[in-house]
Amino acid sequence: MSISSSLLPSLSSSNTKAKLVVALMGNPNTGKSTLFSALTGIHVETGHFPGVTVERTVGSLMVGQQQLELIDLPGTYSLAPRAADEAIATQVLLGQQPGTPPVDAVLCVVDAANLQRNLFLVSQIAETALPMAIAVNMSDVSAKKGISLDVAALEERIGVPVVACQATGRKVTKPVIDAILRARPMSLDRLALFSAEFVAIERAWQTTLGQLLGKLVTEFEARRLLIDPQSVGRAQLQAKFGEPFTNELLKAQRALREVGVPFELEAAARYQWASDLLNGIETRPPFGTLSPSDYADRWLSRHPVGLLVFVTLMLLVFQSIFSFAQPLMELVEAGPEWVGSQIEANMSAGPLRSLLVNGVLAGVGGVVVFVPQLLILFLLIGILEDCGYMARAAFLTDRLLYRLTGLSGRAFVPLMSSFACAIPGMMSTRVIESPKERLITTLILPLMSCSARLPVYLLMINLLIPNEYLGGWLSLRALVLAGMMSLGAVVAIPVAWILNRLLQSTPATPFLMELPSYKWPSQFVALRKAYEQVRAFLVDAGTLILAMSIVIWGLGYFPGDRSKEQKIEQAIATQASELNAGTDAAEKLQAELQAEQARLLEISFLGQAGRLIEPAVKPLGWDWKIGLSVIASFPAREVIIATLGTIYSLGGDVGEDDAGLQAQLQSATWGDGRPVFTLPTGLSVMVFFALCAQCASTLVVMARETGSWRWPFLAFVYMTALAYIGAFLVYRLALMLGG
Repeated sequence: MSISSSLLPSLSSSNTKAKLVVALMGNPNTGKSTLFSALTGIHVETGHFPGVTVERTVGSLMVGQQQLELIDLPGTYSLAPRAADEAIATQVLLGQQPGTPPVDAVLCVVDAANLQRNLFLVSQIAETALPMAIAVNMSDVSAKKGISLDVAALEERIGVPVVACQATGRKVTKPVIDAILRARPMSLDRLALFSAEFVAIERAWQTTLGQLLGKLVTEFEARRLLIDPQSVGRAQLQAKFGEPFTNELLKAQRALREVGVPFELEAAARYQWASDLLNGIETRPPFGTLSPSDYADRWLSRHPVGLLVFVTLMLLVFQSIFSFAQPLMELVEAGPEWVGSQIEANMSAGPLRSLLVNGVLAGVGGVVVFVPQLLILFLLIGILEDCGYMARAAFLTDRLLYRLTGLSGRAFVPLMSSFACAIPGMMSTRVIESPKERLITTLILPLMSCSARLPVYLLMINLLIPNEYLGGWLSLRALVLAGMMSLGAVVAIPVAWILNRLLQSTPATPFLMELPSYKWPSQFVALRKAYEQVRAFLVDAGTLILAMSIVIWGLGYFPGDRSKEQKIEQAIATQASELNAGTDAAEKLQAELQAEQARLLEISFLGQAGRLIEPAVKPLGWDWKIGLSVIASFPAREVIIATLGTIYSLGGDVGEDDAGLQAQLQSATWGDGRPVFTLPTGLSVMVFFALCAQCASTLVVMARETGSWRWPFLAFVYMTALAYIGAFLVYRLALMLGG
């Protein structure tokens, strides 16, 4: 017997739990996350669902004595999932996601301008029999389009609480919370989608399935297994129960065909139900009437002006990461440097001081230095995404990217961002819905020439490329620099093409996406998202990066008798007040210290490793010192400059434009007197750094984003192989051409 929805108990009257778990669900671009932020404020925890890389965002709030825990589930168009995030949303609703408490109610967030399409998902959620409320969001945007809705009539027809809201408004919280507390299951009498024959066959299948599995099966689970070819769990059940399950499934499906029920019926039935539901209570402008968003898209999505606007905005984002963050990065770096100077001034020389200054603080500095870039990137992406522009950016770049790499337009922003730093670029791959596409994008991002490679290029170019101009105006040095900066991006094209085919588990599908209406972005939401991303990086990736920095410090510090180094440092400290800067005595002591540090680095485990790999790097034109510098620069590529400075007795604080370092490199020779640093060698070093995965931080973040260390391992192996082959070929070619 069916029960009228008006007689069904509401969430607040039927539940005495101290904490009520409410899932927020909705299509992408409905403002669901914005509404979540408005309801929960800063009381939010983020992380990953156990075993997957899908983001988990949970917030809480108190309503009187009642605590509500809100889970912001990934946006999905259907409970017939095709991607990992859609599968997570379904599993959470069904109480099948480990580490997530059972859901007590669902808040369905729908777009007021696209109600019929959004109600498709609502009809599926209703079948779970969970208490439900509906928030009709962006009512202000729909009103500007000339769309009106009788909310009270919709609530009467659908039988669950419905509230119109504007997620960015200041008074959104109370009416939405009231609707949540009034949530109730929707009576299935109001959702008569299928014929009596369909229902009879479905219930027979439900009974058979329950007997086969030895447990109670809900009508929702039975229906999804029956009519959805890619249903969550169908493959697992077929593998577990074999022929009995498969035979019963085929039997039920044959019965459906015999009564003339096509499997495509579900979509038609649900959209027809939504259309009937809205008939007479929703008014829309005449067909063909253009909204302000439509007029804007005439220029911003299809017109050449759109490309100009797009390029301008992307250059602004790129410039913000590359240049605008620089003063903040220097300010952030100054903190660990100041603490290090205080430790050196107040602690006697020894392994503990070296560990704190060159290991711990250097590692901390290597982590926090990325914070300004990450913060600016995610703030700008959040604003562009919330206002509706990111969908247009993906649309504009889709065709070109797909033809070149097989990736969709959503990969453009991560790829572009990685020219500043691969870490924010890698974290911004979360805008990519397809797991396979996100993985391929992640694997090729380190090929983009980030800003950390620039010091290596500048050192080699200034050292070995003549300062000449082609045609009197085109700088040869600038041409080489442009070639190095673009080399990785060019190589990424065939790499992405190969990965697309190696990882192709299902036929490629067209890139389909919704273009949401333009709206004023919520700065609070953008800031919260940026804060969450930065915090996640510091907590998850930062600890591993710090650990790697300490390991590299240990390899470069041990073994070796440091007594002479400590005596020289004590002498410098003791005579500092007596010696004037620039005196012969001061310069002599400093030179002795740098020479001793170079000797200690040579006999350290790191130095021994450099000697060990010399036969392997000699075909590239490198000596053991270059090999040692490459190993030492694994935590960060730019460390090669400081390592070369230490090896050549100039200290670790030299820069790529240091005249002393360039002079030392120019005078470096092999045992037979041949110069080490020639044009072929310099090109070999630059090509290697353009293609290698010489950044521990990037690999750590890759492991975090993919949820496995096998992908960073694959990236390191294939990029190191590419770098070695590329460096070898360019070295040999340059020798053949007489370089």
